[in-house]
Amino acid sequence: MSLQLLLRDHPHRAIALATESHALILRHSSSSTATDLGPHESHKLSPHSCMVEFSRLKAIDLTDYRTLHSSPVHGTLGLININADVYLCVISGAVRVATVRPGETIQRIFSVEFYCLNRDDFDHGEAGPYSTENGVPDSHEYNYSSDSREPTFEHPCHELKKILGDGTFYYSVNFDLTNRLQNRSSEGSAFGIDSLDENFLWNSYMIHPLIKFRSRLAVQERNLLDESRILTSTTRGFALTITVPASSSPIQAIRSNLPSTLTLISRLSCRRAGTRFNSRGIDDDGNVANFVETETLYWYPSNLCFSYSQIRGSVPTFWEQAPGLLPGQQKIQITRSIEASQPAFDKHFEHLEFNYGTVHILNLLSESKTGEVELTARYKEHIVHSPLNQAIELEPWIGQRLLQQSRFDFHAETKGPGGYEAASAVRRLLHNRAEGFAYFMCDNAESSKILHRFDNSILTREPTTVLQQEGVFRTNCLDCLDRTNLIQTIISQMALEFFFDHRNEHASADFWMRHSSVWADNGDALSKIYAGTGALKSSFTRHGKMSLAGAIADARKSATRMYINNFADKGRQNVIDMLLGRLINQSPVHLYDPINDFVNSELKRRMGEYSTAENVQIWVGTFNVNGRGGNIKENLSAWLCPNLSRFQQTPEIIAVGFQEIVELSPQQIMSTDPVRRQAWENAVRTTLNDNAQKKSSEEYILVRSGQLVGAVLMIFVRSSALKNIKNVEGSVKKTGLSGIAGNKGAVAIRLDYADTRMCFVTAHLAAGIANYEERNRDYRTINHGLRFQRNRSIEDHDTIIWLGDFNYRISLSDDKVRRLINMGDLETLYQNDQLNLQMIAGNAFPFYSESKITFMPTYKYNNGTDDYDTSEKSRIPAWCDRVLRKGDNLRQINYTTAPLRFSDHRPVYATFQCTISNVDEPLKDSLSHEIYIQRKLSVGTTTANARDDEVDEEDLIGYESIAPELPPASSDRRKWWLDNGLPAQSRVQPPSKNANLKSQRSSNPFTPGNKTDWVVIPMSSMHQSLLSQETDTGAVEGEEKRCFLRQKDARKTPSSNAKYSSSREMTSEQAGRGISASLASSVSSSSGAKRGKAPPIPQKPAFLTGAREQNMKLSAALRRDFITPAPSELHRGIETPQLLSSTRPFTDSQKTLQ
Repeated sequence: MSLQLLLRDHPHRAIALATESHALILRHSSSSTATDLGPHESHKLSPHSCMVEFSRLKAIDLTDYRTLHSSPVHGTLGLININADVYLCVISGAVRVATVRPGETIQRIFSVEFYCLNRDDFDHGEAGPYSTENGVPDSHEYNYSSDSREPTFEHPCHELKKILGDGTFYYSVNFDLTNRLQNRSSEGSAFGIDSLDENFLWNSYMIHPLIKFRSRLAVQERNLLDESRILTSTTRGFALTITVPASSSPIQAIRSNLPSTLTLISRLSCRRAGTRFNSRGIDDDGNVANFVETETLYWYPSNLCFSYSQIRGSVPTFWEQAPGLLPGQQKIQITRSIEASQPAFDKHFEHLEFNYGTVHILNLLSESKTGEVELTARYKEHIVHSPLNQAIELEPWIGQRLLQQSRFDFHAETKGPGGYEAASAVRRLLHNRAEGFAYFMCDNAESSKILHRFDNSILTREPTTVLQQEGVFRTNCLDCLDRTNLIQTIISQMALEFFFDHRNEHASADFWMRHSSVWADNGDALSKIYAGTGALKSSFTRHGKMSLAGAIADARKSATRMYINNFADKGRQNVIDMLLGRLINQSPVHLYDPINDFVNSELKRRMGEYSTAENVQIWVGTFNVNGRGGNIKENLSAWLCPNLSRFQQTPEIIAVGFQEIVELSPQQIMSTDPVRRQAWENAVRTTLNDNAQKKSSEEYILVRSGQLVGAVLMIFVRSSALKNIKNVEGSVKKTGLSGIAGNKGAVAIRLDYADTRMCFVTAHLAAGIANYEERNRDYRTINHGLRFQRNRSIEDHDTIIWLGDFNYRISLSDDKVRRLINMGDLETLYQNDQLNLQMIAGNAFPFYSESKITFMPTYKYNNGTDDYDTSEKSRIPAWCDRVLRKGDNLRQINYTTAPLRFSDHRPVYATFQCTISNVDEPLKDSLSHEIYIQRKLSVGTTTANARDDEVDEEDLIGYESIAPELPPASSDRRKWWLDNGLPAQSRVQPPSKNANLKSQRSSNPFTPGNKTDWVVIPMSSMHQSLLSQETDTGAVEGEEKRCFLRQKDARKTPSSNAKYSSSREMTSEQAGRGISASLASSVSSSSGAKRGKAPPIPQKPAFLTGAREQNMKLSAALRRDFITPAPSELHRGIETPQLLSSTRPFTDSQKTLQ
């Protein structure tokens, strides 16, 4: 379905996507709101707001609109914010490449356009010549919050246009392309946005604002929006249908002269999307790199349809591989222990088992290459410990376990004279399992159907499921490209053979040649996405033999891959992350309506209803071991397991930092040897778990460790807390020799504990007593240059802890420092500490905190003693080893040293209590929906197609409160003093019974100052006697007493003019009847809203006579001087008591009170 793209320039720029019956209108809002931002995102740019409207063409006027795109467009992929501008992405070019069944077509995107909602610079393509480049750079240093307004040669979305138009993105308007045939409805035309599989939805970030808008529409409007096909879902991977002539069709039993079709669809997951060396292994949610679901479909004109699915994906453990120009440089590194990796591994296969049934792993890794052998060993160990690998009672043909593995060393098997043809040996390995998994098949079958409740049933022919696929093969090699594609081609052929054999049919050689050809195209497409070139071995896949030309082509592809992986993949990775909305400083587009803003504000205010807070304990320690590898077996318990309070003896998180675990020789500083790090890991783990066993506590698991030559950081987590840990990443930054050498620098590990983001950094900064400026530079280099995935920096965390040998010294002479140490004068030493002075000056670690130092300098000791350096160099003692913190949720409890003497440094440790936030997302969504429904009943809506120039968008958007106890600021349409149309009433109470407001006080109640607005008025003995007599009277006396206690000083207000005087003074008759103060306040309100019913007027009891009658008269005279608040007092935002003194002169009785 084609759409018209329309533009209106005035009075407000708006873009419309119009069908023959409906239109979706989008208008950028110049105002923005930060209500969508969480507490830890307040520093970011507020999301840009757009007003949106979906309506029938008959109900809106599009006469002011003109055509923006000369030819029809094919739908929108969504909205994205780049360089502070909001862009609408539309599909401008697409071609049909596949037809699964009649009425189920797939389009391949070959061009898209981005149109700005708030600027016209790029309405006609690239912009003018008077600016610098604002396109997407290849580096990871993005800045999407810059507000550059100069035109550029290159469109800001140029890189996004390139990737979306590279021929690897597909969509369908008549069926759900994100789900395989077995999971779709039996009705071929069934299509619903709610059923999309977000694992394969590549425009999920851009389309999400529109999906959210759609979810708030009424059911009928929602269905109309779906039928318009304006919202488009796209997948990435491969899709192609080839026609099989009737003469080559394997199905001959059913006579038909019509051709059949063979279709191949590959869906690449967007969960851990990326390029070859930037995306490896698994993440904490169980998503693996280069995960692809490939479905082979065969359709015969009788409506017989076959489907068979298989999957590929990276080895599901935490591992990384750095690119290199030489093959030996591309070393594989496993980054987590087996215990810390198992939860993610289990999540991955539980998800696969839920979606596909039994999973059979086919591992093609080499048994001779060191890195691949290590991965295979880890893979096997994970499988052994997997719950799915436990014996269960199943049908005999399925086997005894839901997870099994087969090994097939592809390189070893194809090394002989047979070449790649020997790969067919995998058939024998998988035959029984493949036959047990079966395949999906549906066919037309007669069924009885009632068309109307008064009609008789009639026979119809509809697609009916005959057989379902009960398991899946998961194939992997290192990259999951060349070897994997060839083996999957064989498995697909095996499944088709089973299908034909069960029907006593046989395929011709021409059919298998077509099958091989489409699989070769599939391999090339997937390889181009992940590695940058077509697949190797595709010549054999396509033709069944390897030619000389094919070998030369493979060599050329290998060289091209090496160049792309080393020099281009970094930029490609960042464009992918930007498309998926995963860069740290990207802000989403906010589709605005007044109701939604209110919902977000209420959610923020009511955060306690859907989130919980808990306190966790963190132990942090740093130790420069001075290259003393022989002391690894030393007892570390005095440092790692000190005698602390009961709650801190078994912390949830332990962060251990080491420096100089190897001697920093010229040979060592250019490379990293993991052997020494692994030895220290074992030593720390043993100490922690031995101590835990003594205390009958849980064991500690190494979540991740990182190393930069001699600096090491290890993060251990208590086993019960492991379920709360996710998104663990590591990074390093060299600062030695201007960033070339690793003798100085930092190792950082970040993680999410529930919904709190934590970052730990161990650093070894420049040495030398006079080099404090170089140390400051090292800090800035690390803080700004160290990056995690998706461009996340150290500062993008809620909790940050630095630990290490920072090498800051004490700026005093050696004699004076030693003398002050002997005197125990730590205060004077700290006043001359370089780190303290640099932090005060703001030159290093701004906004960080350090607890008071109560321990002696930690450097430099004679090894094995408590004596400071007595060598010829006689180093000045200093606090080189430090722990710094940043985060409002941190409270430091301990900060001291441990008596380990085998190094020239003393180990330092600190303990913290950290408040963790845990958000219940389903409960939050439920509450959001409830607030939305309630708000919609009381607030009207607005439209994006409004033409009124006088419309103030701020009136529609509103404001947040500047403090929780204050109402939001007012606008022309909303007044804070009117609560749903009812008059406001002051709720301020005097601080004591005889306190009154001062007559001479500031009109602004928020004026800073120490003076109180209240004055205490002493009461005479006569009035105290009156009050005591009224204590035991009825309701009238009680009301009079309350009026008496609220008497106020006389003061003249700016608004006390003649037109209010008659209404502000109470008559004697009103005072005599004892009218209540609250009623008087409502009578004088400036609001024209309907008043509430007045309370009943108390009547004077008949028994009141004599002295009590005189008391009543006196109280009535006093009440005569009370008035209600003037409207101007309320308009100024002053919360005033309900009764104010009149402006008349004091009576004698009032003078007595003064």
